[in-house]
Amino acid sequence: MSRKPLIAGNWKMNLNHLEAISLVQKIAFSLPAKYFDKVDVTVIPPFTDIRSVQTLIEGDKLLLTFGAQDVSAHDSGAYTGEISGSMLAKLGVTFVVVGHSERRTLHSEDDATVLAKTKAALKNGLTPIVCIGEGLNIREAGEHVSYNVKQLRGSLSGLSAEDISKVVIAYEPVWAIGTGRVASASDAQEVCGAIREELRTLASDEVAAVVRVLYGGSVNAKNVGEIVGQVDVDGALVGGASLKADEFATLSAIAAGGPLP
Repeated sequence: MSRKPLIAGNWKMNLNHLEAISLVQKIAFSLPAKYFDKVDVTVIPPFTDIRSVQTLIEGDKLLLTFGAQDVSAHDSGAYTGEISGSMLAKLGVTFVVVGHSERRTLHSEDDATVLAKTKAALKNGLTPIVCIGEGLNIREAGEHVSYNVKQLRGSLSGLSAEDISKVVIAYEPVWAIGTGRVASASDAQEVCGAIREELRTLASDEVAAVVRVLYGGSVNAKNVGEIVGQVDVDGALVGGASLKADEFATLSAIAAGGPLP
């Protein structure tokens, strides 16, 4: 089954709301409308930028979507600093990243926390981008496939096949994030293929055939074509390159099957 590629730009903790407006305008201007028939493109700004990005995208009827970098596992209440799924839904958010390696590492989020956040996203009609990935020690020990499959199981544990069908999975080898190192296309396919195989077990063949599996780890315009050309890689979760309008537009176009004119 053909799955439409998804290019998601994770801005992390970068750009104020004015810079966010400028970047989105440049991306939209640089990427002709014809490409959006073949690729979904979303930007994932910091919380403080979301309202400005929403106003721009909806007001100018841009073909981009936008997401959030995290979501609370709780609906509301005394959880200082957290943002609920209902708040994000009210802002028109489409995607929400859960379990990013930086959240797992810097904030000690485990699979149970990621699962709770995934459920919160689904409850509010948001599409969770569930991140999994191994560190260099796991990779060098040759245990990367089993490690990622275990993380996937823990992060989706108990979800129905219907819920799993609404999820996006992002494989992000931690050793390749922000380091300039990148997994080879065959490395990406090995793990993404194992993810899809596990989705058959967790849900069904039909669900595994429709869930998009992204690669994230130092993705840029030079390597995205080969990576998304793999049979089980359906796009990319892009970090640093998503802050550069021309490069992000170019790699989005490549994922759609052609360079920019």
